Amino acid sequence: MRDYMALWLRCWVAHIFYASSRTKVAGGFLEPSDTTYTLFEYEYALPLIPTDWAVNLAIYAETFLPILLIAGLASRLSALGLFGMTLVIQIFVYPAHFSEHVSWLAALLPIMLLGGGKISLDHLLFRQKRTK
Repeated sequence: MRDYMALWLRCWVAHIFYASSRTKVAGGFLEPSDTTYTLFEYEYALPLIPTDWAVNLAIYAETFLPILLIAGLASRLSALGLFGMTLVIQIFVYPAHFSEHVSWLAALLPIMLLGGGKISLDHLLFRQKRTK
């Protein structure tokens, strides 16, 4: 049962971030839209990170970390990346949305601590290593 719960958590939180990444692109798979640059310059405005970097980091993280998470490949590391991203969003972008962000953190925490479960590529790869 725990493995199915881990799979569900991975898919649920991955969907949230992947869907967000798709709203930031225009045309190409990873090409930022003009609206995204405007949002990151004025509404999201992160301290210490240039807008261009923030836009690209967000798009790449929200695209590739969820894909890894669904596959269960580098599950803990992927969850850690999205956990950190959620903290940045909570602290610097939308601090009033704590109830939403805490649900994402609650979904990512068990994956970070326990891994992706038996229904994951991590388990398949590490199990093969152990049996050799």
